[in-house]
Order: sequence, then C-alpha cells, then structure tokens
Amino acid sequence: MINKRLINILPESKKYVGYIVLFKWLALVSNIVCIFAIGDIINRIYSNKEITLIYLPLIIAVLAIRFLCNYFGTVMQTNASSGVKLNLRKQVYNKLFVLGSSYSKHAGTGEILQMTLEGIESLENYFSRFLPQIFYSVLAPVTLFFVLMFISPKTAIVLLICVPLIPMSIVIFIKIAKKVMKKYWGIYSNLGNTFLENLQGLTTAKLFSADDIKHEKLNKNAEDFRKITMKVLSMQLNSITIMDIIAYGGAALGSIIALFQFTSGNINIGQLVIILLISAEFFIPLRMLGSYFHIATTGVAAADKVFELLDIPESTKGDHKIEQINKIELKDLDFTYNEGFKLSNINIEIAKNEYIAIVGESGSGKSTVSKLMTKMLSPDSGSLLIDDTDIAHIDEASIFEKINLIGTDSYIFNMSIKDNLLLAKSDATDDEITTVLKKAALYDFVSSLPEGLNTQAGEGGILFSGGQRQRIALARTLLSDRDVMIFDEAASNIDSESEELIWKAINEIKDHKTVISISHRLANIKNADRIYVMKNGQIVEQGSHSELMNLQGEYQRMVQRQNELESYRGVR
Repeated sequence: MINKRLINILPESKKYVGYIVLFKWLALVSNIVCIFAIGDIINRIYSNKEITLIYLPLIIAVLAIRFLCNYFGTVMQTNASSGVKLNLRKQVYNKLFVLGSSYSKHAGTGEILQMTLEGIESLENYFSRFLPQIFYSVLAPVTLFFVLMFISPKTAIVLLICVPLIPMSIVIFIKIAKKVMKKYWGIYSNLGNTFLENLQGLTTAKLFSADDIKHEKLNKNAEDFRKITMKVLSMQLNSITIMDIIAYGGAALGSIIALFQFTSGNINIGQLVIILLISAEFFIPLRMLGSYFHIATTGVAAADKVFELLDIPESTKGDHKIEQINKIELKDLDFTYNEGFKLSNINIEIAKNEYIAIVGESGSGKSTVSKLMTKMLSPDSGSLLIDDTDIAHIDEASIFEKINLIGTDSYIFNMSIKDNLLLAKSDATDDEITTVLKKAALYDFVSSLPEGLNTQAGEGGILFSGGQRQRIALARTLLSDRDVMIFDEAASNIDSESEELIWKAINEIKDHKTVISISHRLANIKNADRIYVMKNGQIVEQGSHSELMNLQGEYQRMVQRQNELESYRGVR
C-alpha cells in the first residue's frame, strides 16, 4: 500500500506527512500526561490524600496542546494532499494534450473524467490520513510500551505482542482488496462511460426508438456496480470486525492482567486506571489504520488507473525548432491503425505556397495523413520530413505554431465568439478580428447579434448552426496565420451557402499560404496544383485535375460518379 510512484509525484508531501505524524505524537504525549494526572487524582482520592491545585492548569494546558496539535495537523493534512492532486491532474491534462484524440483508443471520456475528478480526489485520504497513520501506528505503541514498562512490564509486553496481529490481518486483506478495488473501478468507469454515451446520444436513441435498449444496458451496468459496491462493503465490514476483535480483545487482556496485579497489591488504584486507559489507547492507532486502509485502497486503485493512462506510449519528443516551412515530404510512410487499417508506402511532396489536395472515398486514409503531418500520430516506418528534418525530432509546440488543422470536429468552446477567436492569437487587434470575420463571411452575422463578439457560443457552439460553427472555426484558423493550413473536410456536413463561403476563403489564402485540402467534394479542388488520390490506404494516382482525368482511372471514376449523383439530385 506504500506506492512509491504515487508518493514521489510531489516529494514535498513527505514533509507534510512527517509533520502530521509529529503533531499526532505530541497529542499522544499530551494524552499520556493527562492520563497520569487523572490516575494520580483518583489514587489520592482513594487514599484520602489532598489534591493539589496544580492539576487544573496542567489539564487545561494539556487540552490546549491537543487543540493546537489537532489544528496544525489538519492544516498539514490539507497541504499533504492538495499539491499531489493538482500535480497529478496536470500530468493527466498534459498527457491528453500530447495524445490528442488517440486517447480514446485506451480509455473512454467518462472513465477519464472519473479518474481525474473522483479518483484523484480520493487520494486526499491516502496522503492526509493513511500514510501518516502507518508511521504513527508504529510510533504510538512503542511510546506507550515504554511508558507502561515503568508501571507494569507484564501488561506492556502482552499488549505489544497483541499489537502486530492487526497489521497482519491488514496484510491478509490487502491482496483481496486490491483485486476487488481494481474490479470496482473497472465497473464504475464502465458505468460512467455508458451514462455519458447515453446522455450524448439521447436524441439519436429517441429518433430510432432505441432508448429502451440503452436504458436496459445502463440498468445492467448499474446493477453490476451495486453488486461490486456491496462486495466492497462486505469486505470492509468483515475486516473491521476482525480488527475490532483483536483490538478489544488485546485491551481486555491487558486490563485483566492489570486487575490481577491490583488485587495482588503490585499496583495501586491510580496505576490501574492508567493501565486501563492506556490499554485502549494502545490499539486505537492500528485500529484507525485499518479503517483508513479501506478508504486508501479506493485512491490507490484510482491512481493505478491514472498511471495506466500516463504510461501510454507517445510519439517521440523532439527539440528542433522550425522557423518556417518550405517543404514537407512523406517518404515510404507506413502506419497501422486499430490493427485493421493500414497506410502503406505513402509518398507526398509539398512545396511552400503550394495548393495540394488529397481525395478518396471514406475510409481511404485521408484524415490519417493529416494527423501524421501534425504529429498527432507517429508513422510505423518510413519518414515524414519538414525541411529535411524528421518530424520525430521537431518540437511539438513548434509544429503547432506553423501548421494548423481545421476539420469537422474543430471545437467551439463555451465562451464568447471573441474569446474563441483569441485562442488562435491572444493579442489580436480589433482590426485583425474584423478582417478574419469578413473573410469567413461572419462579419454581418456577428454585427447583427445584440452582444456582437461577446455573444456566448454555448457548449460545443450549440447556440449556433453547424455552418456558423464551421465559419467561426475558419475565422479562428485564419487569425492564427500559420504557414501551413490543412483543411480536413472543413466544409462537409453543413449548408451549401456556408460550404461555398468556406471554399471561397480557402481559395483566397492558397496564393500566399501552403494549403492542404482533404475533401470528398471533387468539384472544389479542381484548381489544386497537385491532387493525390487514395484508395485502401494507398496513393493510387497523383497529378493535376486535367492530368488525372486523362488517366481515365480512379479519379475520373470518382468525378463521374459525383457528377451523376448531383445530376440525379438536380432532377429530383
């Protein structure tokens, strides 16, 4: 249960754990002083001796020390866990930023949310309670043992022998608890994923009258979670029962020995009271450790899930910076995705300010190529060069400063239009914003809104239409002013008017930017300098529009089929 990797996330937390143990120990010493005072008072009453007034200020001082120890101990508990939680959440965020959309291959969105919220939050008990209690549970019995040795060595030895029985029972339950808690988090995460998926797809499920199916699946997952929760509670109650038997049994045994010594005249009534009170105190730290153990297993199990995410292999980090991009080359590049789809022998050359189009049917690998160019994915073999430097050796931030990718999934954040635009360039002037709004054909629309640029977009831009969201994303891309602009189906699934406006903007920037257009609409890329045609993960043809039409191959077949479909729609 002492997870070294977890503890080393923030070495400074060890200091706070040490302070917590110190304050607990000082409180224990105060208790011992108070117990001795009470024992002496009872002995004096029993022996008809005078009680001095010194005990009143002594007990008040002891209570004041206990109060201060508890107060500062609580402060240290907060400090011990808060930094770790913040650090771990930063690591998860940075990991997700590096992985990009590929994180979904390893964990669902609902699972990650639970890990970073409830899971990491549960680590508070691990650092603020469980870890300090481990060390205190050793220190406290040893301290009490030496105290009792001056009164009743027999009782001290018997109690010390009984004490290890509690950690032994904890060790036995650790193996069971790890398996149960791992299963618990797996089922809990599955329930969270199902709930989030059902919530996101509620409208679709209603439209297809499939909400009953989704409801049944959610009920099944909820029932599985109920069962594993009951199993966890059962395990905890059983272990607590065993620890209670050991603790109370040990305290009772120590008390019986003390009573025999009292009846035989070896100790006085005051010493008997001291032994009775300390016997109970002897087992409380380990008994509390057992309780904290069950709370801590939840946090440790969640941390294991977090570490699984953090250990996901990521693309090689480079330190080379690029000032500008004059050439991009994909040479004999291979990439396997999800063990079922493979890009094979991809060769593409892109010069500065060149307009390149990549076309092909759905699933041919077009979008995968764009993700490889932005280092969101890493090739299995071959090379991707930017100005003769392998992309693996180029700093990721440097790539994002020079290349921008806009697609159908470009996200609009739940903030104002202006704040969404400023993500691309935080110091953009009003004139620059006005310029990109006009290029994206958004200026008149934004001007007509009561709050203008301060109009809130809503979650995912839900307060705007699909075409308006895409044009906001386009304006943001234009404001970023990158050397290379990749448009991955940027004008798909929107109204024809918005599509036409977006393509107009793309055609305007292709004369002074390197533009890579990935599109299923072949009519829009006829003026590209070079077109790459993909099929089943391979480039089967390349050339200008006229050259490809003269080949009378795959590209011509795609053009003819689209013309036939559009002609059919026109007749309809």
